[in-house]
Amino acid sequence: MNSSQPLRLTAVEPIAIGRPATEDGQIPLFRQYLRIATRWRMVFAGCVLGCVIVALIVTLLMTPKYTATTTIEIARDSDRIVNIQDVQQETSVADQEFYQTQYGLLRARSLADRVAQQLNFADDPSFFRMFRAKLPSQLSQMGANGRYAPAGHDERQRRAADVLLKHIAISPTRLSRLTDIEFTAPDAALAAHITNTWSSCFIQMTLERRYQATAYARNFLESRLDQLRGRLEESERQLVAYASEQQIINLPAQSGQGENHTVERSLVADDLAALNGQLSQATADRVQAEARYNQARGAGGDQAEALGNVAINQLREKRAELAAEYQRLMVQFEPGYPAAKAVQSQIAQLDKSIAREEGRVSSSIAADYRSALQREHGLQSRVDALKLGLLDLRRRSIQYAIYQREVDTNRQLYDGLLQRYKEVGIAGGVGVNNVSVVDAADVPERPSSPRLGLNVALGILAGIAIGVIVVLILEQSDESIADPAEVSRLLGVPLIGSVPMTIGQTPLDALQDRKSELVDAYLAVQTNLEFSTEHGVPRSLSITSTRPGEGKSTTAFALALMLARSRKSVVLIDGDMRSPSVHALVGTTHANGLSNYLAGNDELDSLLIHTEQGLTVMTAGPIPPNAAELLTGDRLPLLIATLLKTYDHVVIDSPPVMGLADAPLIGSRVEAVVFAVEAHGIRASLARTALGRLASASARVIGGVLVKFESQRAHFGYGYDYGYGYGHEHKSRGQ
Repeated sequence: MNSSQPLRLTAVEPIAIGRPATEDGQIPLFRQYLRIATRWRMVFAGCVLGCVIVALIVTLLMTPKYTATTTIEIARDSDRIVNIQDVQQETSVADQEFYQTQYGLLRARSLADRVAQQLNFADDPSFFRMFRAKLPSQLSQMGANGRYAPAGHDERQRRAADVLLKHIAISPTRLSRLTDIEFTAPDAALAAHITNTWSSCFIQMTLERRYQATAYARNFLESRLDQLRGRLEESERQLVAYASEQQIINLPAQSGQGENHTVERSLVADDLAALNGQLSQATADRVQAEARYNQARGAGGDQAEALGNVAINQLREKRAELAAEYQRLMVQFEPGYPAAKAVQSQIAQLDKSIAREEGRVSSSIAADYRSALQREHGLQSRVDALKLGLLDLRRRSIQYAIYQREVDTNRQLYDGLLQRYKEVGIAGGVGVNNVSVVDAADVPERPSSPRLGLNVALGILAGIAIGVIVVLILEQSDESIADPAEVSRLLGVPLIGSVPMTIGQTPLDALQDRKSELVDAYLAVQTNLEFSTEHGVPRSLSITSTRPGEGKSTTAFALALMLARSRKSVVLIDGDMRSPSVHALVGTTHANGLSNYLAGNDELDSLLIHTEQGLTVMTAGPIPPNAAELLTGDRLPLLIATLLKTYDHVVIDSPPVMGLADAPLIGSRVEAVVFAVEAHGIRASLARTALGRLASASARVIGGVLVKFESQRAHFGYGYDYGYGYGHEHKSRGQ
């Protein structure tokens, strides 16, 4: 009978109605979170509500602040009034560094110092009080007219700039050249005034930076111009001195090499060029005269030249007329005719004139030839002399050309810098800025902070975050068992059943009502015990728990009562000889009982009490000095064996496990042990320790019973009491 081995209840472990589970028996992650949220919902709601209340209180206590906004436009290139480039190199369109630089300048400390200085905040106590800026005692000494003393002005100026920088905000508008300057202050008018001053000071600083850049360029160009002017004058003096020494005289002449660019020409070169032209012409004239002269000297040359003479031709025409007249007279008259003689005399005179004229033409041709030849020789000798002089001049002009190039170079540099200096002066004096105010700041009508809706929303978010953290901490720190399924998951033993907490009546009264939820629960436990061994409910059964007060005695009494009602003969033994309680459940005393038998009293019938429920009870008996010593002997196994000869089952209400050796001793003597676990009352780690002590004593724990279970405090709050109260509500409505 005692040698039969108990069977684990893994095959009959109940699954809570309404709880889905994965294939490996684990609860899905979402359901775990829902379980945690449902279990700690009041804590979570308290955290959220507390944060909302704190947000409301903080909002009501906060000082209203106003935000003024000025919109400015920052252009990449400034408007050009003159077509002259500025000294600063403008940024390209694709270069965003320009705008990032401008945003940085808007947040610059120098700009904050300028605004603080312009508005005289360093000497204004109300400014520091408004922004709650504390000043050391040496800086807060008051002077006349309610202002600070002059001492420490610079340090107050720095602190005022720090205050301005903490409350200024620069907000560029995306994909545009617009930028918002925002300042937040408790005073609306002051916020608008500071914002407008900030934009105007930024424009002034931009203009000053441009002017300073051009001023630096002007100073630099002036110094360079002075240097180049001295070098140019020195090189010109050197050139003139060398030209005087070497007798080099050059004339300026326009050239097509560039506008207003001159090159010098020497007098020798000009003379040589002019004489060379004249020599060419004289040579041509000489060649022509020589040809005429040679022609005149040849046969018939005189007649050819004479034919071209007008006077000779006129004389010949007149002679031809007279010869024709003479021939006409010879037809009518004799040669001696006076008229014929006169005509013949005129002809002879004309022949002499023609001969004289032809002689004069020949002399003229020879004279022209001699003159051309002489002129050619003269020009040739002069050209040869000029050539020699030009070669000598070129030898002497090498150094002159060096000096001339130096003069030209210095003059070009000087002229270029002078032109740039004029352009810089014009560009710097125009004063065009690339920053303009689009919308000036108006005095805000409503405060920008605190914002009640935003603060409440932040409070809710903070409450949710804090609530989640608190719930997770509580969930991790709380090891109590609140769910029937956690018995097997946390303790490693099968769940035999869960017993609800009785409300409005005692457990004894509930057990008397056979339709109560408590009776239904213990009947389910009895049913599960039927499958624990091959022969059904273990014949010898011990009920124990981790610590006192968990409900083990009620469970032992209820199981014995359920077995008795199922027409089984059952003996309920109060094994807790240190703090007995079974006698109170049956309405008797523990004057005689287990301790008497263990001490050697063999009158078993006198130690047993028969109740009206058909249940036989053996109380704990008188409390012995040391209960563990009585349990270590052979009397307890003998008692169980003796009772099982007469009764079907022996149920022992065992003492709690922790701190005592009684429960492991009793557990090792019975066929099976049922472990009672108080819901929401016992730590899982402590229960595991108790189970470990039972296992070390070779006690056979067949399962656990979750007692005092409250379904409304369970992780999901439904499903576990289904069936316990089924039909009661319907019955009450029917009545």
